[in-house]
Amino acid sequence: MNEVALPPRRSLPDAQAWRGEMSDVGLDWVGMQGIALPLELAGKPLMAKVDAGINLRAEAAGERGIHMSRLYLALDELTQGELTPQRLCRTLQAFLDSQPEHSDRASLTLSGELLLSRPALLSPQRGWKAYPLRIEATLTNRLTLALTVGVPYSSTCPSSAALSRQLAQQQFQFDFEQAAERISQRQVSEWLLEQGMPATPHSQRSWAWVTVTPENERAFEPVKLIDRIEHALGTPVQTLVKRRDEQAFALANGQNLMFCEDAARRLYRMLRSQCDYRAFSLRVEHQESLHAHNAVAELSWRGENHAA
Repeated sequence: MNEVALPPRRSLPDAQAWRGEMSDVGLDWVGMQGIALPLELAGKPLMAKVDAGINLRAEAAGERGIHMSRLYLALDELTQGELTPQRLCRTLQAFLDSQPEHSDRASLTLSGELLLSRPALLSPQRGWKAYPLRIEATLTNRLTLALTVGVPYSSTCPSSAALSRQLAQQQFQFDFEQAAERISQRQVSEWLLEQGMPATPHSQRSWAWVTVTPENERAFEPVKLIDRIEHALGTPVQTLVKRRDEQAFALANGQNLMFCEDAARRLYRMLRSQCDYRAFSLRVEHQESLHAHNAVAELSWRGENHAA
């Protein structure tokens, strides 16, 4: 094999550091999106996609662009253990330290699905459920954080339930109006079993999207937040079910009739009374089975001492 003579090693050109023709125009954000990272959150693995970037200040003699590889290398800190506010802060500070002349704001957005094992309502069964999750972190003079979780649940329309009960009443009156003698309990019981539901109320898979702003030093607690949301709503969607679980789920829906307005207020009350957050916002979506559109309600709260 012939040997190839390589030229002497020289420094490689750095096109990003060259002066840009429009470097007097700053950029609010520049970076990378959709970086795959294996993370650990709440003691569980999280396959995340990460958006990482910084701002680029306007400078007459500024550089053309940022060195994105420096940001990518700094992301390795996030994979070294449990994802905490402190670890996020160190990573964002590394972003700024890698290009101190040109940036004073760094941000990260992490998104993925948290897999949790959930028990059945009655039977000794369990199944896995995926909860969408997003963490947004920004570092300027201080660290700001936001945790968003998505929780699917079932919602049965109160109006539809009332209309269905009325039809059941009318059907009962029609079927027994010609009865010549007093109706027995056995007859009523048989009628309820065979014909007691001439109409059924409509329900739909629904979503609660809750964003909380925790105190900067507090650990993320997504599992506790998800548990509280499901308890407040009362009808979280199930995984593996047997017939008795399905019947218990139908009962839970019948006892938790709610419009989207009701669901939003339930979550608001829970977040105000049970959770210690600086701010929160929520959005509930009832993905209608009656209409071709969704019913949506939104609500937010911000503490008096929490600046926007």
